[in-house]
Amino acid sequence: METPSTTDYRAIRIENMRKLEALGHEPFGRAFERTGTLDRIRELGAPLLAAHAAAQAAPAEAQATAPGSEAGRPPAGPAVKAAGRLLAIRKMGRTIFADLRDGTGRIQLFVNAKACGDDAFAAFQLLDLGDHVGCEGELFVTRTGELSIRIASWTLLAKALRQPPEKFHGLTDTEDRYRRRYVDLFSNPESRDRFYKRSAILRETRRWLEARGFMEVETPILQPHAGGATAKPFTTHYNALDREMFLRIAPELYLKRLIIGGFDKVFEIGRDFRNEGLDRTHNPEFTVLELYQAYGDRRSMMDVIEGLLPHLCDTVIGSRRVKYGEHELDFTPPYREVAYADLVKERMGADWFDLPLAEAQARVRAAELPFDPAWDMLLLTHEVYDKLIERTLVQPTFVTRVPHEFVPLAKVCPDDPTKANVFEFVVGGRELCPGYTEQNDPFAQREAFQAQVDEDAESTDEDFVEALEYGMPPTGGLGLGMDRVVMMLTGTEVIRDVILFPQLKTL
Repeated sequence: METPSTTDYRAIRIENMRKLEALGHEPFGRAFERTGTLDRIRELGAPLLAAHAAAQAAPAEAQATAPGSEAGRPPAGPAVKAAGRLLAIRKMGRTIFADLRDGTGRIQLFVNAKACGDDAFAAFQLLDLGDHVGCEGELFVTRTGELSIRIASWTLLAKALRQPPEKFHGLTDTEDRYRRRYVDLFSNPESRDRFYKRSAILRETRRWLEARGFMEVETPILQPHAGGATAKPFTTHYNALDREMFLRIAPELYLKRLIIGGFDKVFEIGRDFRNEGLDRTHNPEFTVLELYQAYGDRRSMMDVIEGLLPHLCDTVIGSRRVKYGEHELDFTPPYREVAYADLVKERMGADWFDLPLAEAQARVRAAELPFDPAWDMLLLTHEVYDKLIERTLVQPTFVTRVPHEFVPLAKVCPDDPTKANVFEFVVGGRELCPGYTEQNDPFAQREAFQAQVDEDAESTDEDFVEALEYGMPPTGGLGLGMDRVVMMLTGTEVIRDVILFPQLKTL
């Protein structure tokens, strides 16, 4: 027999809806008062499950005289009201077993004509997978040990007109999972669990920071300057001001204004936007934790990372050892600290930085790494780090003393002005977070701005430079990519799997 098409399924469901309407069941009902969510109802049934387990362990003679056994009916528990979506229906003559699921869990429904009446039982048979129902009845445990609700009455709350995915596999097409995330969530428990963990990670991040005196703030998403990072911005036109504006690529410059204003510790968890590529680890709209601490520095930010990540592992994941691809990540501090140049020497030879450019190019060519012949030693070295070294840093690692040219908005190392006093925090071969000893010298800041914009003075954020002239204390700052944190802690290798509604190509 041919499997019905999507159109056929929809027609069948509409026909069932009309039949239910004729029997007095409104297909899109009203609010339904519940005893609680299904996880709460399962808690109410825990004593029944414990009693059932004890009875099963008792001798056969004791089981025969257990309460309720004489009537052939298991003992009943409290009356409850539950609501959710039907995701399995098993018809067995005058009895129907169904799985009811809400956002917290599932429970079995026991629908019997004797308990709910012939009319309600007949109407229940017209329900389809995906329908939302409310039900009232008593909790009990079946002989097979399944906590269930013996239905006395039920109410149709919302009719599903489209067929949900097959029970055991959910949505299997990756692109379809992203486009119809709502179906993915109710049909794939592992996907739903991942987003519960994401929410918990953000909540615990806020809790940890606030417990240490950080204040959460909000800064503009529409900004007159695309500042705080080097990236291609999204642009728009502000009609009321008749000027070009940018979706922020970072909240940095506004958060630093708050440090100047006298807030010692500030943070923001919010969206940044960069008009760049889409791949396994990049989405143009992404979530970042950015924070700043007055009178701190790069090492203060390392302390934040080594405190926050173990806390997230302990409170959300339940372990500091996390499976990620073929690796097991260990988030127990202290984390490795290593200089950028030392990593390059380990990979390319101890004499790397003394080599003539031509000989360095020969070594890169021997490593089968493509490069632009026009690159100088700085760019060639960074390509080696970016393509050959960073991906090998699996366990949490602070890469320090990065060439200052790559982070011009940070202060230099006191012992070497060619190195920036920063770290790049790398886990699983990917950067999660940069941390800076922030630049608070207004003259050096203006020079860095002008170098970034190719000496286009009109693009310099003069208001921020003026703010610096009022005096910004020594400051540590970091920007932690929260999407990537969720990826690492949940063992997810594709960023779109941790974003509820990722950007996709138009069909």
